[in-house]
Amino acid sequence: MNKETANVAYEDVRSDNSDTNWVVLKYDGNTIVIDSTGEDYEEFTNKFSDDDRGFAFLRIETGDEMSKRKKFALVTFIGTNVGALKRAKVSTDKAQVKDVFKSFAIEILTNEKSDLRVDRIKAEVVKAGGANYGTGC
Repeated sequence: MNKETANVAYEDVRSDNSDTNWVVLKYDGNTIVIDSTGEDYEEFTNKFSDDDRGFAFLRIETGDEMSKRKKFALVTFIGTNVGALKRAKVSTDKAQVKDVFKSFAIEILTNEKSDLRVDRIKAEVVKAGGANYGTGC
């Protein structure tokens, strides 16, 4: 993995001056590469299939009408059609990804596309954040 390139994408997602809400990393052979970045969460949801394995870093806005906060999620996706050796490689490669994507509120490991929906990820972020006194999320 090119850590410098991944770090640029990571900082772009974290930046208050950027509209980028997510970055997806996938495998090109044995190398982890940036697959895509974007603003639209619906587009993000469609980035993985049952044959894919990869990682994503997302910015999620939480809070209520009085206070908005940006929180971050790290997602590891391993599709149901991925073989055992490639699954195992994801586990060891995650350490490299975490060297770059250092700050996040939650970590999700899934093989279900439904777990990639932003409403589900946001609910997990809110749950991990503890007290929620507002009327909205």
